[in-house]
Amino acid sequence: MSAKTYEFRQATMDDVDLITHWQAQPHVRRWWDAAEPYTQDDINDPRVSRWIVSFEARPFAFMQDYTVHGWDAHHFANLATGARGIDQFIGDPEMVGVGHGSGFITERMRDLFDAGAPMIATDPHPDNSRAIAVYAKLGFQPLGPPQETRWGLILPMVAEP
Repeated sequence: MSAKTYEFRQATMDDVDLITHWQAQPHVRRWWDAAEPYTQDDINDPRVSRWIVSFEARPFAFMQDYTVHGWDAHHFANLATGARGIDQFIGDPEMVGVGHGSGFITERMRDLFDAGAPMIATDPHPDNSRAIAVYAKLGFQPLGPPQETRWGLILPMVAEP
């Protein structure tokens, strides 16, 4: 097994200011709706694991993975038991476009598959061609056409081990 390149640290309330700062960056704000900062209830929500991602001890990204069966009428509720959804962004603009997105997503996918997830789902905005290209490179396939959800317009995509 290959060595880990990225560190994933569970996000805490101490990270809310950093996450909020990242969400205010134009390259994040375009795709990530964040009307309110995370609360303690958000951080403690057992359906979602939230991570601060670091490279060479430098925090630069936020990632979350979640049970797709944790919400009523979730757009991935028809997936197999144990399926996980993922969302993430690179908050530090200097770290965008140099391969870190595919790198840390690959590591987290490996961890989720190793933990028994039968598939991983993601839901980029259909106009986010950069994200869709990264997901396709990592093995995600569209699961139907774009659709409107309570979280906005998405392109449902899934990957299997």
